[in-house]
Amino acid sequence: MKTALEVSEKKTTNFFQPVRVYFEQEALNYPLGRQIYERVQKEGTEIKMIGSHNRVTGIPGDTPQMSYREAKRTLVVGVRRSKNFESCKPSAHYQLPLVTSCPGMCEYCYLNTTLGKKPYVRVYVNIEEILTRAREYINQRKPEITIFEGAATSDPVPVEYLSGALGRAIEFFGQQEYGRFRFVTKFTEVEGLLSLQHNGHTRFRFSINSDQVISRYERRTPPLKERIQAAGKVFKAGYPLGFIVAPIFVYDGWQQDYRKLFEELYCQLGKVQDLTFEFITHRFTRRAKANILSLFPQSDLPMEEQERQFKFGQFGYGKFIYPKETLQEIENFMKSMVKEFFPQAKTEYFV
Repeated sequence: MKTALEVSEKKTTNFFQPVRVYFEQEALNYPLGRQIYERVQKEGTEIKMIGSHNRVTGIPGDTPQMSYREAKRTLVVGVRRSKNFESCKPSAHYQLPLVTSCPGMCEYCYLNTTLGKKPYVRVYVNIEEILTRAREYINQRKPEITIFEGAATSDPVPVEYLSGALGRAIEFFGQQEYGRFRFVTKFTEVEGLLSLQHNGHTRFRFSINSDQVISRYERRTPPLKERIQAAGKVFKAGYPLGFIVAPIFVYDGWQQDYRKLFEELYCQLGKVQDLTFEFITHRFTRRAKANILSLFPQSDLPMEEQERQFKFGQFGYGKFIYPKETLQEIENFMKSMVKEFFPQAKTEYFV
């Protein structure tokens, strides 16, 4: 059976073709690093060598907007050195650090804040070392099941054709009695992952939203119809499936638009037994608002502080969320949609 990386050699992704690639010198000591180097060199992509994937300079751009856009077209290939995995509540026990950042340019994205001046896409070539560390975490907690999230600070699907990291992780967790894997994507290049031996141990999730939200705020991402079609392929391949509806916005006609979303899901999937939903309402911090407006000065994201409720988060900083009554209305509506269209599905959380 061919690996995901071998399958992807026949098809390049539509959504991420880097115009420049930076290689950490040490990355070339790994087979994957050399493989990526040879591929982008053959394609004529600009290549530069650097000392650390955390210190990248020379990405062009005279304004924050231009620098951000060019960073999103930049790939950095490095070695992940930290042996510690971050926690990942509420979706999993730990993050699995295979990739960092995403080529998408969603205006609301929290990565605009957390990554700051490092929005470039990073892949790590020492995948086997990362998975060995994951096995250690699993052994520490067994016989309890340990769950790893592969997309906490990234969307790994657009770079899979280069890294093969998802495919390797999926097959690794397919062999783990006490380990499970999950990741989420907005992208649709899933063909190389469909034939892998996942053994039901990886939950393949898609981030979805109403057509209006996607078209207005989720730049450089596939439309809803294509994401749902990709989800149908994943479902037929036997993966446990999930959807994150996020961030949920309240606007004129929002209920009709989100109902249409569920109708389209049902038309594609029909009755699904092992299906999960996660719901996240729109929220922002003052820092995030400032970052968003510096990158997207014409953005019409609804960030009027006087229309929101201020709440301190788990990390000690405050954020602006919808008022309590609005949150309850959204929760009641979304859960009613799940009950109507997918009564066997599980709602994992609503925030």
